[in-house]
Amino acid sequence: MLKGFRDFISQGNVVDLAVAVIIGNAFKPIVDKVTAFIMGILAQLIGSPNFDSVLQFKIDPSSKEYIQPGAILTQGINFLLVAAAVYFCIVLPMNKMRERKAAKEAAAPAVPTETELLSEIRDLLAKQN
Repeated sequence: MLKGFRDFISQGNVVDLAVAVIIGNAFKPIVDKVTAFIMGILAQLIGSPNFDSVLQFKIDPSSKEYIQPGAILTQGINFLLVAAAVYFCIVLPMNKMRERKAAKEAAAPAVPTETELLSEIRDLLAKQN
C-alpha cells in the first residue's frame, strides 16, 4: 500500500500540479492588481459594474434579506474581465515573444549534423589521397 502511494507521489503529474498551484498562488496578486486596474477604468467610464440588485426578490415580505441572482451575473462578468486581463496582458505578449523567438531560430543558419560533418571530413580525406 505504501509502495503504491510512493509511486503515485513520485509521478511527474503530481509534482507538476503542485508546482502549478504554488505558482498560481504567487501569481494571484498580479492578476488581482490588473483586474482592479481594469475595473477602476470601467467604473470611471460607465459606472461601477455591479449587477447584484438585478432581478432581486424576497420570498418572505417581512424579511430584510433579498435573494440576488444578479450576484451570479456580477461574478461572471468579473471572471470574464479577469480572463481578458490575463489574456491581453500576459498570454498574448508571451505568444508574440515566442513567435519572434521561433522566427529568429528559423532564420538562423542550419548547423550541420554530426553525420554531415563526418561525411565532409571523409570526402576531404579521400580527396587528399
